[in-house]
Amino acid sequence: MTLAQPESETARAPAETRYAFGVRRFGAVNWLGLWTLYVKEVRRFLKVVTQTVVAPVISTLLFLVVFTQAFGGVRPDVNGVPFVEFLAPGLTMMAILTNSFTNSSSSIMISKVQGSIVDVLMPPLSAGELTIAFIAGAATRGLLVGAVTAVTCAAYMALYGAPMAVESLWPILYYAIAASVIFAAVGVIGGIWAEKFDQMAAITNFVITPLTFLSGTFYSVANLPEPFRTISHYNPVYYLIDGFRSGFTGVAEAPLAASIAATVGISALISFAAYLLIRSGYNIKD
Repeated sequence: MTLAQPESETARAPAETRYAFGVRRFGAVNWLGLWTLYVKEVRRFLKVVTQTVVAPVISTLLFLVVFTQAFGGVRPDVNGVPFVEFLAPGLTMMAILTNSFTNSSSSIMISKVQGSIVDVLMPPLSAGELTIAFIAGAATRGLLVGAVTAVTCAAYMALYGAPMAVESLWPILYYAIAASVIFAAVGVIGGIWAEKFDQMAAITNFVITPLTFLSGTFYSVANLPEPFRTISHYNPVYYLIDGFRSGFTGVAEAPLAASIAATVGISALISFAAYLLIRSGYNIKD
């Protein structure tokens, strides 16, 4: 006597349900599709690593060289920290922000212009899975550029006898991840909204660059006169740079609890906005 094999849940389902168009058969999350899109995003920037990783590191190093030479090397302290030690973490964070934004925005924008965005929309991926994959891929580039930039800056700083010491690791990791996620989500929003490269350049020139340059990257916000000091506290990048820098110097201008609360809220809000845009199909579905 042969025992009958139990039928699977899919086999017991009616034929019209088993083979219906658009039915998800992956459970709550399509992990394979999510991972595949993430890997695609990572490989996209690794194929041109000279442009996407090496070039930003060289640009950041040039900033460090020019400012240290212009101010005579280490220079008087900034909040009790030698200038070169104060500047290097800010430049590193700026590299993380700009590269996270650039990766997600350029990926979506180029796909729209070339007409290949359909290759991303056709697979059985939900709006949430698309959002996570785009943000994670861009954040990976931001963190990679940040890590290479930090090592390069540390090597340069050693020439001045001012090693890039690490006072506390957790703020470095937390603020680096938070910054990369926030600006990757901003890049998703910008890439979806922009219909041509001129509009994308406008976002970079009139939003991203002012936010990063006027956030304490090159100076201490505490030394600004009013009302500029108060205005700077409404810049979210200020909290990212200040918290990240505190991991190296041990000195923070803003309370870390307040900056963590602000960055968590901003990260959740912008990521959710990116998800809503993808789900709506705005500017990506005809």
